Amino acid sequence: MNDRWGREQILGLAPDASSAKAAGGVAKPAKWRGAGCDSHSVWGECQGSGKSTYQACVDLSEPAFRCSCPSRKFPCKHALGLLLLWSEGAVDAAARPQWVAEWLDQRRQRAAKAEERRTATAARAPDPRTAERRAQRVDDGVAELARWLRDQVGQGLARAEQAPYRVWDDAARRLVDAQAPGLAAQVKSLSALRHGDGWPERLLEEYALLALLARAYRRRADLPEPLRATVRSRIGFTVPQEEVLRGERVRDEWYVAGSRDLAQDQITTRRAWLRGIRTGRSALVLSFAAPGRPLDASLVVGTAFDAELAFYPGAQPLRALVAERHGPVSAAPRGTTVGGLLQEYADALARDPWLDRWPAVLEGVRLATPRQTPVRADTLHAVDEHGDALPLHFSPSNESRHDPWRLLAVSGGGSFTLCGEWSPRGLRPLSAWHEQEGVVVL
Repeated sequence: MNDRWGREQILGLAPDASSAKAAGGVAKPAKWRGAGCDSHSVWGECQGSGKSTYQACVDLSEPAFRCSCPSRKFPCKHALGLLLLWSEGAVDAAARPQWVAEWLDQRRQRAAKAEERRTATAARAPDPRTAERRAQRVDDGVAELARWLRDQVGQGLARAEQAPYRVWDDAARRLVDAQAPGLAAQVKSLSALRHGDGWPERLLEEYALLALLARAYRRRADLPEPLRATVRSRIGFTVPQEEVLRGERVRDEWYVAGSRDLAQDQITTRRAWLRGIRTGRSALVLSFAAPGRPLDASLVVGTAFDAELAFYPGAQPLRALVAERHGPVSAAPRGTTVGGLLQEYADALARDPWLDRWPAVLEGVRLATPRQTPVRADTLHAVDEHGDALPLHFSPSNESRHDPWRLLAVSGGGSFTLCGEWSPRGLRPLSAWHEQEGVVVL
């Protein structure tokens, strides 16, 4: 496999469709001078409009981006265009110019200082009185939530269809005041369930899971430690990164199967799904950004890297931090069958009943629709060699990259590896890997 990223992987880093399109306009050798690369970075100077010349550089180990242009998009079209040229083999190996070396040195120095600050913060003992006050607030909030849930069920679900959004928003706001943000987010999302066929059953299921979580928290002293950690996390208690890094670590060659961005309450969350090539273990790496701020782009879909991951404590450890990287590797994704995926999900759900998503890497599947059914986004299924099938669930976005036609084109009617996010609604495709076509980011 080529160590340089493919075109699809690079365009998958674009912050929006217009940036991806603009990158193609600057990915021309005539627009660049002094372009070069080594095993860790790519750089060059791009001729802008008029007499402007912009210096662009990419740290491939993260990746991280730098460009002297005034664009507020991250990465900008110049960094993306430079990567496209590098991907096509149009950038040759060279010695780093001084401005590139200085930028990389500054990045290492900032990382070292940040690590020193984290260590100093971890050394400070938390105030026990603050922890006690929060625990009391959360106890009161959980008790109020239990009463609210009984009221909702007692009044009947038929009233929920026409109820105003404030029924859930007010309950969520009280949980925020009680310092239980995890519960608040779950309650606020309930109002969106009042649509489509079978919505009363879905809403009742979510009420039941919330009631189970509230009961588990009240009886947390009786729970085994891993399950107690899961319950606390679902309520909204966080674990400091320093504590996570001191815990369980797993070294493997991790394949970046896909990523997805979700915007909620002025915060954008990026979910990156990883799968261990040797262990077959799944991992979720989260990053967050405020409006206008760039998200972590260090996990490029379709790449693999040798690293140690530190997993957050819980009954089903899934969320992780990249503790230490040992370098990129060239590897194809290794997946499972439909039956294997469902067994993985069932086992995980038995350990964490509040789990709502699970990473999927299906190897050797093809696309099909039920007999005498037209090809549409809502009829496509992934079928493995045993004939077992899973329905696909595509994003409602109007962007072409989210519709089924790209997936149909790369598969060509044959078998391929499909990576996505599994939930009871179906399998949401995030990327695909084909032996001849390589990686396609969906």
